[in-house]
Amino acid sequence: MQFEFILLAIFFYLLRKQLPANEPLLKYKHVFNIGLALSIAILILNKAYSDSRIVTEWIGNIMVITAVTLIYQKEALLFLKPMMIIVLPLIFVNLGVDLSKAIGEDFADSLDNYFDVAGAFAVVWLIAMFFIYKKERKKLEKERLKAEEREKEFRITENLKAQLEIQVAERTAALTLQKDQLEHAILDLKTTQSQLIQAEKMASLGELTAGIAHEIQNPLNFVNNFSEVSNELIDEMYAELDKGDIEEVKAIAADIKQNLQKINHHGKRADAIVKGMLQHSRSSTGIKEPTDINKLADEYLRLAYHGLRAKDKSFNATLKTDFDETIGNINIMAQDMGRVILNLFTNAFYAVNERKKEDGNNYDPIVSVSTKKLEKSTEIVIGDNGNGIPQKILDKIFQPFFTTKPTGQGTGLGLSLSYDIVNAHGGELKVLTKEGEGTKFVISLPV
Repeated sequence: MQFEFILLAIFFYLLRKQLPANEPLLKYKHVFNIGLALSIAILILNKAYSDSRIVTEWIGNIMVITAVTLIYQKEALLFLKPMMIIVLPLIFVNLGVDLSKAIGEDFADSLDNYFDVAGAFAVVWLIAMFFIYKKERKKLEKERLKAEEREKEFRITENLKAQLEIQVAERTAALTLQKDQLEHAILDLKTTQSQLIQAEKMASLGELTAGIAHEIQNPLNFVNNFSEVSNELIDEMYAELDKGDIEEVKAIAADIKQNLQKINHHGKRADAIVKGMLQHSRSSTGIKEPTDINKLADEYLRLAYHGLRAKDKSFNATLKTDFDETIGNINIMAQDMGRVILNLFTNAFYAVNERKKEDGNNYDPIVSVSTKKLEKSTEIVIGDNGNGIPQKILDKIFQPFFTTKPTGQGTGLGLSLSYDIVNAHGGELKVLTKEGEGTKFVISLPV
């Protein structure tokens, strides 16, 4: 019967060992420790005092029943239920043997064979279920380790996610700051661009004003000269009236009338020049009006030429015109198109003047303008025989702020604005050039 108490001690030892060392299960561990201690004490007592066997057996039974009841009632100990299934048959057989003995020795002997078979079955059950339980425990342990690994990976992922969120927040803040800085930079750039565009317009107006000042001098000289001559003719006419020579008076009167007609003609010419200057300086209305493109081109050709001569008296150039008189009036924004033509003429005179400085008297500067009526468009060609435009920069000439002129002599907006104005008219501005031979700018305007 010592074997019975050894199993009891092993039973409580295994229960104690299965409990994890955490705070909620610590009190149950103490209970199983007490059970283990009592089992060892019973084993020793039973060996020392064989007469106490019956008492110790029932104490052992009570301890086992108490442990089983505790495991099945406490939710925290339900994980020990599989172990109970393993040992319950042996517990029931042992309890049956003790109950039969309590009834009587003869009754116990009559059931002894049955209890031996049941005991053998319980032992086989215990061994078989122990290995199954052990196998399941290993499986569960693997699952637990996998779960812990997944939990670890999840925590790592969560940490990485948190770090990424922080980085994203920092990057978003940096991008927001860059966005604000870019918006301020764009605003500053737009302001600077507006100022440069205005500077280009003022530069264009300065070129025009210089040309006008030179050009207007001619009709004013005619007006002054014919006024002086007419004044002298009137004195002569008075003298002839005193003499009574009516025929001479009529001849002098005819000369005076002719002079007045010339004064009127040149006065109108001066008036037209002033009006042209006012139109150019005034902001564009954005309204297209019928305009004589031949007259506009011819007027700005001479204004650009005289504008350069006003700065450099030694400069001379040959002006060539070839106007198609069948064009008539075309609908354009005259002020804007005047700026385009004036800018192209100014560039052409600048180009031939630069080559003149290089080649000297061996070179004859020529600036030309021609118009032609095509089937669906009107073409204006402004050319020069300057040095031409290098191929490496040809693609850049219409870009804003790009200029080949020295610092302070150009804003880099003239051709860019000209290109935009022609496009706004639904037309096209092209350039044809050959280094060492010259350049032609071709304006195509829809009919």
